[in-house]
Amino acid sequence: MRVLASEIKRIAAEGGGEEVEVSGWVHRIRELGGITFVILRDRSGLLQLVSGEKPDLTLESVIRVRGIPALNGKAPGGAELQVKSLECLSRAAAELPYPVNGEVSGIGLEAILDNRVLSLRNPKIRSIFKVQSTIIDAFSAYLRSQDFTEIKTSKLVGSGTEGGTQLFAVEYFDRKVYLAQSPQFYKQIMVASGLERVFEVAPAYRAEKHDTPRHLNEYVSLDVEMGFIESEGDLIELEKGLLAYIFGQVKTKNGDDLALWGADVPDPALVAGAPTVSHEEALRIANVEAAGTAARSARIFDINPEAERRLCDWAGREYGIELVFVNEFPRRYRPVYTYPLDTGGGGASSTMSFDALFRGLEITTGGRRQHDYAALLEALPKFGLKEEDMADYLSVFKYGCPPHGGFAIGCERLTQKILGLASVKEASLFPRDRKRVEP
Repeated sequence: MRVLASEIKRIAAEGGGEEVEVSGWVHRIRELGGITFVILRDRSGLLQLVSGEKPDLTLESVIRVRGIPALNGKAPGGAELQVKSLECLSRAAAELPYPVNGEVSGIGLEAILDNRVLSLRNPKIRSIFKVQSTIIDAFSAYLRSQDFTEIKTSKLVGSGTEGGTQLFAVEYFDRKVYLAQSPQFYKQIMVASGLERVFEVAPAYRAEKHDTPRHLNEYVSLDVEMGFIESEGDLIELEKGLLAYIFGQVKTKNGDDLALWGADVPDPALVAGAPTVSHEEALRIANVEAAGTAARSARIFDINPEAERRLCDWAGREYGIELVFVNEFPRRYRPVYTYPLDTGGGGASSTMSFDALFRGLEITTGGRRQHDYAALLEALPKFGLKEEDMADYLSVFKYGCPPHGGFAIGCERLTQKILGLASVKEASLFPRDRKRVEP
């Protein structure tokens, strides 16, 4: 029966001297004084194999080994396996195009992505996706604990909920359809159906011609929609609880992965105290922060990347956590369906919307949606839209829909910021951008 590399120390400590079987990849080979040391790698970690014979192996070959566990404080994991028999299950080519057991910091991003089949075998790179798995699992578990229902929606749509731009067209039999920018239309249908609280973990697509460390054209969206809310404040409180739970789970389950990157997660207890500031106040803070630096920039007029960094620095200093929620965005910055905020000034100029900024990057956009059919019809012309342009979307509200809202967290961006990765592409298994569609 196969055991994992991480179990060998326990087995050796318990004694018994019985043979065990391990399987994995040849990570490293070293010869010393007639003895061959092979480092085996499996999903749990590394294990030193000790053999009096010189096995005919190449790096990354897949092997099955039987031997006697023994404690060794100098070996990876504190134990080793004295080899009795070794079988090569799949021999790897001798010349590897990518150094699987090398240090990641010395390898450029393009080389890592060009050799994705091999680069994912590197323990440090693979640890990114162990952390990401915990994020997704914690996201789902927390929402289920709050009586949310998981849904799965189509990624082929007739049009976008945010208009016809930034959409990837797809030939679909005798017509043209599009890859979904967001599951929002379907989330709102399910709230109106009576489920009230729904979430989805799924890919989303944006045909934006970016080539930056913060953008992907295909990404994993962690989506939430909730009925019977009063304002975006209800959503912000939900996300605070959600992020606190995610941080706690990553801290508990991924300590070794965080250590590989020299990373940490915020104290979950501090999330509840993360500040919420209005768009107007956020700009004021960002400009004050910028003015206090030696390299003073031009005045900041929008929540741009520089403002995001300034605001998170401010929140970290004042509240102990680099997390800040910016709400009350002006209407001109938000789609037609965003619920207007009545400030008593004879017409709403701002909205019940928000962004969450974490460690200098926007990770979430959300807000309360307009649920009143007549109000939506009235708003369309102000955004240059016609009723026929959004007929399917409007049908959600024609027959009664509760006050509701939602948000989406970019999974790769959250992973990037937890681990301190230089590019969001590092947090995507198979990133898609303007230049890359393989492997």
